[in-house]
Amino acid sequence: MMTKKELETIFRQNYSKMIHLASVLLGDDEAAEDVVQDIFLRLADSDISPKTDNYLLSAVRNACLNRIRQMRLHERVRRLLPVESETDLQPLDKRLERLDSISAYADEQLEEPHRSIFHLRFDDDLTVAEIARRLNLNPNTAYKYLAQSLQRIRNHFNH
Repeated sequence: MMTKKELETIFRQNYSKMIHLASVLLGDDEAAEDVVQDIFLRLADSDISPKTDNYLLSAVRNACLNRIRQMRLHERVRRLLPVESETDLQPLDKRLERLDSISAYADEQLEEPHRSIFHLRFDDDLTVAEIARRLNLNPNTAYKYLAQSLQRIRNHFNH
């Protein structure tokens, strides 16, 4: 593990370049801060000291690309399941009844792996990437199955 002094030196020498790169890639200063902080936290816990500044900049680039990929998946799923203001204004018991109906429909009408993916996403609150890892699927495949399931559910309940 690195000493505090070594980490501080690396931080002072590289922080501004790392933040600048992350800000350019993400277009969001707050997200850039998060990415760079995560890298330094991992670096502090690591036994390996970076040999060059390029190592840190590559870590920033990779972390930003991962963040962008996650944001895109999140946005794609969010667009598939828009918030319905009518539903939000219903009494709680009506909303719970509707959720129970949706869950029962998923259990009875969706086939595997659609059913498992649906429940992992909405019952266990896993991300598409986490579902893909758990089921040993490509994230795009898990997303496609989830999108198909949501479309079937939406079609069934909007008729």
